[in-house]
Amino acid sequence: MNSKASNSFLFWQKWLFYTSVLFALFGVAFAVYGDNPLFRPYNQALARLFWHSSQIPAEIVPFRAFIWGPLGGTIACSYILLAYIARYPFRRKERWARNAILVAFGTWVILDSAISVYYGVYFQFYLINAFSFLIKALPLVFTWKDFRKPAG
Repeated sequence: MNSKASNSFLFWQKWLFYTSVLFALFGVAFAVYGDNPLFRPYNQALARLFWHSSQIPAEIVPFRAFIWGPLGGTIACSYILLAYIARYPFRRKERWARNAILVAFGTWVILDSAISVYYGVYFQFYLINAFSFLIKALPLVFTWKDFRKPAG
């Protein structure tokens, strides 16, 4: 493999690793402080869509605070796992690592997007899903050919 191809692969491998670490930190923040100023626009958009209000109703706030915990934990968990896969087996160009990322994120984007569209939460589909999918799809697209050869 030439140096340019090697540098390109390493760029995308690091992209996958570092964006996964960043998304895992986002999950932790979402779990422990989902009402922080960064997430306020998202919470307000949910309030407008489901309660036709600028704020989530007071009686819903405890449930929202709870549900952000397991959701944020799940986000953190999946991205920590992805960071590990990107750091080690993906970097070694093990096909199962690439395929695992493809299947896992393909499943997530299909389910999450379908449910978001069904409930009319289009901002979730356009902003969160499309952005997250793009961030994870780019490394797979640009490194796909690197996995055709046996790892070595």
